[in-house]
Amino acid sequence: MSHEMFCFQCEQTAGCSGCTGNAGVCGKTAKTAKLQDELTGALIGLARAADNTAPPREADQLILEGLFATLTNVNFDDASLRQLTEKVRKVKNSLSPLCHGCTSQCAKNDDYDLGSLWTGDEDIRSLKSLLLFGMRGMAAYAFHARVLGYEDPSVTSFFYKGLFAVGYDGYAMEDLLPLVMESGKVNLDCMALLDRANRETYGIPAPARVSMTIEKGPFIVISGHDLYDAQQLLEQTAGRGVNVYTHSEMLPAHGYPELKRRYPHLKGNFGTAWQNQQREFEDIPAPILFTTNCIMPLRASYADRVFTTSVVAYPGVPHIDEGRDFSPVIEKALELGGYAQDTLLPGLNGGSTVTTGFARTAVLQHADEIVQAVRDGKLRHFFLVGGCDGTRPSRRYYTEFARLTPPDTILLTLACGKFRLNDLPLGTVPGTGLPRILDVGQCNDAYSAIRIALALADAFGCGVNDLPLSLVLCWFEQKAVCILIALLALGIRNIRLGPTLPPFLSPGVVRTLQERYGLKPIATPEADLRAILGG
Repeated sequence: MSHEMFCFQCEQTAGCSGCTGNAGVCGKTAKTAKLQDELTGALIGLARAADNTAPPREADQLILEGLFATLTNVNFDDASLRQLTEKVRKVKNSLSPLCHGCTSQCAKNDDYDLGSLWTGDEDIRSLKSLLLFGMRGMAAYAFHARVLGYEDPSVTSFFYKGLFAVGYDGYAMEDLLPLVMESGKVNLDCMALLDRANRETYGIPAPARVSMTIEKGPFIVISGHDLYDAQQLLEQTAGRGVNVYTHSEMLPAHGYPELKRRYPHLKGNFGTAWQNQQREFEDIPAPILFTTNCIMPLRASYADRVFTTSVVAYPGVPHIDEGRDFSPVIEKALELGGYAQDTLLPGLNGGSTVTTGFARTAVLQHADEIVQAVRDGKLRHFFLVGGCDGTRPSRRYYTEFARLTPPDTILLTLACGKFRLNDLPLGTVPGTGLPRILDVGQCNDAYSAIRIALALADAFGCGVNDLPLSLVLCWFEQKAVCILIALLALGIRNIRLGPTLPPFLSPGVVRTLQERYGLKPIATPEADLRAILGG
């Protein structure tokens, strides 16, 4: 393959087939893409070296950090990628010291050349890519849990197993599909781990109405997914006259009592989904702190007020190390001063507030009411509409789908895809007090949505696939991929996925997933609603 680069891991990839030129659609250069492939190959080498050994904790951490760093819109910094790759190789060499410098051609512990994957058999490439990209997403969840001190040895060990499999040439399609489904089951455990970590650390999420008005005076915008980073920033800004506003996937922080109750300067939410940041951050009079994905190539109008921390890195941008001393961010906020007067930044549909915090506890407190509403004919259907957002104009589908849903239906939503619909004035289900839109949280909170579905199935005495429930999902990057695999591993059928099917799924793999699980691409809102509800 004579391309400058090859990357097809996200939904936005060029031509819905793959980025192959000097830069990807996400903004990473061909050079950066090759460094990420090299890092992935080194991680596979580490997994090979760790085979039949007990790898040290440092190796476990590097597996998570390395996979996380290769997610879309996380790390654009070549120097940090090289440094991370060298750390991986150093640990690998410590596990197999006799192999370092050996002239034998056995290749047992060598780094893997990812180019051989991209040019291999179509169906094998497809399933290995599905496994690899799913593990990248799962690594993000495991990383967040580990930051809070929560680990699951079975989850950790699977990363080694999965990476080894990606680099193993002896697998056929019938070997790889069960391994992919196993990764989905492991990811359920991983999401459960993160759910427990967040709930035990920050309390049980509760519904909260969040303002989209930015109050006058100094403020900081915090973006990403890591609640620990949010908590550290809130602690350090307490009493400093600096307000904090969430952005994109950090919105659900408002639902956690240990954050909202303890830090009254956690004021509201700035802007909408990640893909609008270049426009929404234009000349913003405040610093922006990126904690995890999704960071986009910076524009000159705000580049001088961006900071990164944790796994995020961008060339020329100040990086806050693991000590999480956010003093430079706070000083920048005080220097810039914020808006001179209160400023409303409305949602995509013009709303001035959004709600969040409808995780499983909040929803299931109304389980009896929900069941009764269904039996009384007041509530006809549940929709889970959400996932990763992106820039394609076709993503307006999700707004229109939500707008067209009948008033006797409820929409569960989560992840940044919720910004397509979470400020719609859909009110409540007639004859009940049930809100029609329930924001479950981040993509990290998909486990809560799964628990809601399982609990409703139990309440109705049926299987999940027998519920009046339809999943209409949007995907963009690799955390959405691992959630999709987890749903398939649970046996959930007839998921609608868009705006396009993943480009790394070969026609043969798509056919298999359609036959076994009823996976289907979205059509139009009108057609899909007719197919789901009839009429």
